[in-house]
Amino acid sequence: MGADIVYSQPADTGTGTNVNTQLVYAVSHLKSTHNPMRLQDIAIVTNTPLDTNHLLLEKFKAHDKVQYDPKTDLYSYKHEFNFRSKAALLVEIQRQTRKGSGISARALKDSWKEAPQAIEELEKEGEVLVTRTVKDGQLRMVFYNELKPEEEGAGKLVEEEFRKLWHDLKVPNDVDLLKQLANEGLQVTNAESSLPKAPTTKKKGKRGGAPRQRQVRITNTHLKGEIDLSKDYPAPGK
Repeated sequence: MGADIVYSQPADTGTGTNVNTQLVYAVSHLKSTHNPMRLQDIAIVTNTPLDTNHLLLEKFKAHDKVQYDPKTDLYSYKHEFNFRSKAALLVEIQRQTRKGSGISARALKDSWKEAPQAIEELEKEGEVLVTRTVKDGQLRMVFYNELKPEEEGAGKLVEEEFRKLWHDLKVPNDVDLLKQLANEGLQVTNAESSLPKAPTTKKKGKRGGAPRQRQVRITNTHLKGEIDLSKDYPAPGK
């Protein structure tokens, strides 16, 4: 007879026996499904004792991204956004843009796996504006296009060929930029060095001494008789 198997311990199927590791697997799978699931189904798919291990179940229920519906007895992942259509996606992008910010394309994909394709379509239709990564051109941020091409004064939609050229442009790093400037006979100027310095009025001598009063000699002869012209008077305002 073979060795006794202890069924109270989960089998080592990749999720491990650590409760926190099993929790990560369970929550990650729930996030990837985009649909509510029964607890037993989550346990089977993730090979975790989620439906039998009390500690694991308590941690799962207390997770800030796990939502439980007592009416249906189903668990779902709390995504940042809640939409399942292209039209609803556009409404969410419009709402966030009017608040003064765009939306991360990654966050949109986490909420709806079809979001990247929908964003590409909305961009071609002129409904949204997107920024992309320099390295591989992946979607980065999405903004609602307030000025539609068909609206008066909004201009025309830029052709795909020119938009691709724009996105393919790469900004050189600091070293390459300096080399390119040098090749063109240009150089980087320091803005601080061009600022004029304020003139200094500090005079050499003992510190703390009282300022000397400049003496003025009056030479107007027509004042003779009214003012003693042989005396030195201090300058006005002194």
